[in-house]
Amino acid sequence: MAKFAKNVDPKAVAEKQAANVMKQMQGKNLSSVGTVRNYEERLTIVAQHANTHFQCGLRDLTVHQAHQYLTDRATKVGQNTLDMERQAIQSMMQHVTGKLGQTEKLDVIKSEQQQILSSRSYTPEQAQIVSNAQTERNALATEIAHAAGLRAHELHTLQRLEERIPDPRPALEEKFSGRTGERYTVEGKGGLIREVLIPNHLSERLEERRFERPQPIVDRGVNYTTHYDINGGNRWSSSFSSASNRALNWSGGAHGLRHSYAQERMNELKKSMPYEKALEVVSQEMGHFRPDITEVYLR
Repeated sequence: MAKFAKNVDPKAVAEKQAANVMKQMQGKNLSSVGTVRNYEERLTIVAQHANTHFQCGLRDLTVHQAHQYLTDRATKVGQNTLDMERQAIQSMMQHVTGKLGQTEKLDVIKSEQQQILSSRSYTPEQAQIVSNAQTERNALATEIAHAAGLRAHELHTLQRLEERIPDPRPALEEKFSGRTGERYTVEGKGGLIREVLIPNHLSERLEERRFERPQPIVDRGVNYTTHYDINGGNRWSSSFSSASNRALNWSGGAHGLRHSYAQERMNELKKSMPYEKALEVVSQEMGHFRPDITEVYLR
């Protein structure tokens, strides 16, 4: 674990770490002056995060931590910035630290910033109205996404808890408190496998649509193996927006249901615990790495 001297400017430390990494790549692996400049700027920001949140230096960053960082950043920056930071980290790991092989790549993370800024949460009544305006495959996906706080692509990845073990992560005993249902797992951003809770009546309907054999599906150029005959990803989110416009004359987008989940759970949990603890519980349920990311959904 890296140790940093007291009374030293954190930004200066990060800038030095980024500059040292770029010295090893400039000319040898990167010939463009513009790319070198951009990568060094991005790696300085990454280094500050690594120093503060992971308590390690830039070179010590692991692939798992890199994905964790990019997932957090997806709520704060646009796609171009996120891609630049991913490419900078990837280049460092391929050519300097050896954390990635020459042909290995970091997962592409999709920015949520625009979705968050434009999303508008739905009340339970509005979500049900939209669901009623959809076909069964899309309607069930809408109800599950709302009840469990799922991203669109996560609907493709639903599996029963006994079929797949979630990644080890700290979890409070109060996680899912006050709600009952069946435990499933989904694969979120950065490949994180997390546990989710689906109400019994929705789980029963979901199991009725279980494939005898998992089916391959391609969504936005990404390959998935889905276990249930429900829509997800682009097809479901498009259906949701269309149904919302028809039924409500406006659409906050399918991502608005994650806002709904966050707000509804916070209102539930604040009745029995302090705000900060409730925020941490909701953060764990939604698959965020830090509670302050979840706060964005409460606006």
